[in-house]
Amino acid sequence: MRQILAAGLVGAGLLLPACTRHTIKIEPIHITMDVNITVDRKLDKFFEFEQEVEKKSPEKAPEKK
Repeated sequence: MRQILAAGLVGAGLLLPACTRHTIKIEPIHITMDVNITVDRKLDKFFEFEQEVEKKSPEKAPEKK
């Protein structure tokens, strides 16, 4: 009987901290502009070869309508 009572008290003692309330304050992180600029620059560098090809070719590509 004592063992059951002791086990019950230990179990209740372990469940007691589970009833606490916690609040977390989340602040926004503003990095969108930096990421877009970085990606934009990398894309510009990646597609530089197209501008060079257009300058070298004497014929213009047909325009899409």
